[in-house]
Amino acid sequence: MRVMGIDPGSACTGYGIVEEVDRQVRAVSWGSIRCSPKQTFPERLKRIHDELVRVINEFSPDSVAVEDLFFAANAKSALKLGQTRGVTLLAAMAAEKPIAEYSPLEVKQSVVGYGRAEKEQVRTMVTALLKLKEPPEPLDAADALAIAICHIHAAKTKARLKTGGQKPPKS
Repeated sequence: MRVMGIDPGSACTGYGIVEEVDRQVRAVSWGSIRCSPKQTFPERLKRIHDELVRVINEFSPDSVAVEDLFFAANAKSALKLGQTRGVTLLAAMAAEKPIAEYSPLEVKQSVVGYGRAEKEQVRTMVTALLKLKEPPEPLDAADALAIAICHIHAAKTKARLKTGGQKPPKS
């Protein structure tokens, strides 16, 4: 199973691709899509969309997992994040990829074991779980890898529930 995780942001959108082979999860690729503050918001959305389409086409994930909206005190920021998530979802849907959405709390709980973990703690656990030599940069990419790992864990749990608690066959 190959999963692409996406941490949407209008200034920096992180992405990470992980795959599970023989019950081992490994990182395939990760990075970020940075937008210039000089770009208009629609230009940023187009750049994010186009780059995500390119990455999806290059790595052909089986599914895409996206971080869901979290509570935001600033309505304008929440609206922009929602629009950024929209182009993210559009890129995955246009490629006909199944989409899963996870809250930041679910991702942190799955990867760190504590839903209120800090970004650095998430990056440390992602580095350990994926046996990386260096921590992923930027933090948005580490978060995206965590989202993909969360999806793999959730998919395993769903598969076990479908089989009455039996472990699914090796992938």
